[in-house]
Amino acid sequence: MITTLINHKDKPKRSDKTLQAIQRVGQAVNLAVGRFVTVGEAIANENHELKEEMSVACIEARRAGETIAQLTDVANLDHPESDSHITIFTDKTGVVKAARLLLSSVTKVLVLADRIVIKQIITSRNKVLATMEQLEKVSSFQEFVQIFSQFGNEMVEFAHLTGDRQNDLKDEKKKARMAASRAVLEKCTMMLLTASKTCLRHPDCESARINKDGVFHRMRLALEQVIEIVTDSRPNGENEMAPISIYSGIKEFKNKVEGLRENLYFLSKENLSTMLEVILEHTEDFTDSAYTSHEHREHILELSKQAKMELEQLVSVWMQAQNQKTKDLMEDLEVAILKTCQCMNELKREVHSAATSLAADLLKYHTDHMVLKALKITGVEGNLEAVAEYTCKLSEQKEQLVEMCRLLRHVSGTEPLEITCIHAEDTFQVTGPQIISAAETLALHPSSKIAKENLEVFCEAWESQLSDMSMLLREINDVFEGRRGEKRVYLSLPRPGKHNANLKALKPVKLDTEEQAKIAKLGLELHLLTSDVDSETEKWEDQENEIVQHGQGMSSMAYSMYLFTRGEGLLKTTQDLFHQAEIFATEGTKLASALHAFSDQVHDDDKPVLLLEAEKLISMCKQLQITAKASVQGKSATFTKVDACILKTRNVMTLLCQLLPLCCKLLRKNKAGNGCLKPAPPWREDRIRTGTNAHSPERRAETFGIKSLENHVTNMTFLESK
Repeated sequence: MITTLINHKDKPKRSDKTLQAIQRVGQAVNLAVGRFVTVGEAIANENHELKEEMSVACIEARRAGETIAQLTDVANLDHPESDSHITIFTDKTGVVKAARLLLSSVTKVLVLADRIVIKQIITSRNKVLATMEQLEKVSSFQEFVQIFSQFGNEMVEFAHLTGDRQNDLKDEKKKARMAASRAVLEKCTMMLLTASKTCLRHPDCESARINKDGVFHRMRLALEQVIEIVTDSRPNGENEMAPISIYSGIKEFKNKVEGLRENLYFLSKENLSTMLEVILEHTEDFTDSAYTSHEHREHILELSKQAKMELEQLVSVWMQAQNQKTKDLMEDLEVAILKTCQCMNELKREVHSAATSLAADLLKYHTDHMVLKALKITGVEGNLEAVAEYTCKLSEQKEQLVEMCRLLRHVSGTEPLEITCIHAEDTFQVTGPQIISAAETLALHPSSKIAKENLEVFCEAWESQLSDMSMLLREINDVFEGRRGEKRVYLSLPRPGKHNANLKALKPVKLDTEEQAKIAKLGLELHLLTSDVDSETEKWEDQENEIVQHGQGMSSMAYSMYLFTRGEGLLKTTQDLFHQAEIFATEGTKLASALHAFSDQVHDDDKPVLLLEAEKLISMCKQLQITAKASVQGKSATFTKVDACILKTRNVMTLLCQLLPLCCKLLRKNKAGNGCLKPAPPWREDRIRTGTNAHSPERRAETFGIKSLENHVTNMTFLESK
């Protein structure tokens, strides 16, 4: 909105519509700032150590917002230039200054709020650590039950705080590390429960103590890693050493080689040779592995030798081209570049095949979990010799899976997947010995129900990780074959190829600067309508109302389409826009259904009007869907389709601005006792039955097992009976 104001073009003639649009943008900025500052002030009141700084920043932001509103108060001025009233037209510098002050103060508020969030997470971590120390020292079941109940509640709080933080992280690598650490904490919380119970039941059992100590140690490491990610720091000032994979090494090497086309002097031949040496050193992880097939090993060695030869040829031509840039030499250089890159691509393909084929074979072989089943049976039988035999087999299995994870990391293709491979390797390394100690405890105490339960928990963790590896392998293959881009699906944007039969006929293109300029006015109108819809939805007391939910969803999608007209946001191509328009239309159709259900409960003169507007909405949404699905070819036709989609979206939003206050009025009449609604509207019940919104805290919590943890804490009384 601020950018729109700053970049508006001064024209001699200004229509009333232009003046009104400018005023509405200024008012919308001021209103948004007011809401933002209200939250900032509330945070300041709750955190006295930062209250003064936060309050000053909030005052500056509010003042800047009010200044922008005053300078854009031009709608009722026929000749703003001749009037004594200062406006954006007479003092554009004032708007620029106010905008800078606003952005500066808003940034300050955000930074201060971020410090508070980090402090909350650190405080929560400290609580968890303190309670863990108490849990380690307990000597009775009754005391353990009380402390673990407290510990469970503290872990739930920590999980919610870190879950929100994970969602806010922009760095995909940090996000993956946070997810891995939180997954460890979630699983270890259940392990800590059974391991501690086993230790309390069998206090003199050494294997039970080792089992419990292992869980506590892993939880402390995970808690420390979360704090490292949140505070962006390492203990003792160490720098994080990012593991180098073969994929990333080849990618960087090829970029340098291809860069020779543009500049023959930007790097040395020693630099390039060193890069290749590092890559070939990493291929030794494959050639030295006992689990790499003979065929793969031979191919990797051959390609490594060929890569050295191709680089030697490239360097030779490159050095000649530096001395004399003839046409023949430049052609020879191009051939050498292509051959070198082709060789590296073949090497990448070979190591990928070696790693993924090994992983597929191992996961298939271990899918029956025979060793785990045998450990459970022999443990219950108290057969120590058989348990020792199967623990050796489990150790062998662990080594195989650890090696598999190391090789997969080299070919994972993205940093988040690399981190997932490292997390999986750590999980197998740690869980294997814990299963062994749990099995030994059960073999020593075969009649112990708690020892049996403890072994079950650790075996389930192992099985769960194997299942996760199958999913990870699919993701790695998808990246290699180009079937997968970003890991996350934003808003309601569908995955390519899943929802649209005409998708292959559409060529994904971006709007150029000229096209963005043509469509900017329509985009601004759409933006203003989203502000109006948001204002209307905020007037509803029941924010969980189905009509409100659909309205907010449509407003969010319309806003993303507005950002597209500016070349910003998450919709990057025209194809993305058309997909979003389809989903927007679908959401509008759902809203119309909710309105029809709502109208069945209305006994009022407004009912015909409501039904008429709902029918209009259905018709508009159908037209938008037809337009979005229509196949077009050529730049001009694509732009026409973009223009039509945004225009029809704007029309739907205009109608939505009329519908929301009408429905709100009917609900208020009912509350006032005018009886315009029946007592039990089924449209509300349907919403309850459909379940929780996918983005709600409850749903997000379940992703990391928080709900199951809460239920477990609630049912802690069973401990003493065991």
